[in-house]
Amino acid sequence: MRITSAIVTGTAIVALLTACGSGDDSDAPSPAVRPPMKVAALGPFTGECGSVTDDEVRDLGQLPQISRAFKNSVSCNWQSAGTTSPSVTFASYRGSPIERERAWVTAQGRNPERIEIAGHPGFQDATATGDICDLAVQLGDDFFEWSTSTGIFGQPGGDPCVKNRKLAELTVQRLK
Repeated sequence: MRITSAIVTGTAIVALLTACGSGDDSDAPSPAVRPPMKVAALGPFTGECGSVTDDEVRDLGQLPQISRAFKNSVSCNWQSAGTTSPSVTFASYRGSPIERERAWVTAQGRNPERIEIAGHPGFQDATATGDICDLAVQLGDDFFEWSTSTGIFGQPGGDPCVKNRKLAELTVQRLK
C-alpha cells in the first residue's frame, strides 16, 4: 500500500512539473523590464534651519517677536505669537524633484514665477491675497523652500516674497 501511494504521489509531482515547464511560447508576452531607479546625488547641505539664526529670521521677516515653534532635521518654523500669527518656515528636500512642488503649487490655482538665486534656479509664488509666499531653490537633485505667512490678521512690513528672497540668499551664501 505504501509503494502504491508513493508511486501515485511521484507520478502526480512529475505531471505537475512537466505541466509547468518552460516551453518556448512565442505568443506569451515578455515580462516588463523596469529601468533601474535613479539614485539622487546629494546636493550641498543647507545647514540647520537654512543656516540662518533666529535673529536674522526676526529681522528679515520683520516679525516683532518670534519663537521657534519647531525644528527637526529638515525643517524649522518660527511663529510670531501663535498658530494664526505671522510665521516663517524653512524646509529642505533631499532627492525630491522641485517640479513636483511646482506642480502642487500650480494645482492650488497659483502661477509660480521662475527665479534664480546666485545661479540656482527656482520659483516663487504668492497666494492671490498676498498673505502667503513660497520660494523654492533647486540644488542639484535637492531643493529647499522658504515660506512666509502674514497670519490670519495680516502683517505689516512688506511683501512676504521679498522676505523669502533675502532668507534664501543667506541660505545659498552659506551652503556647505
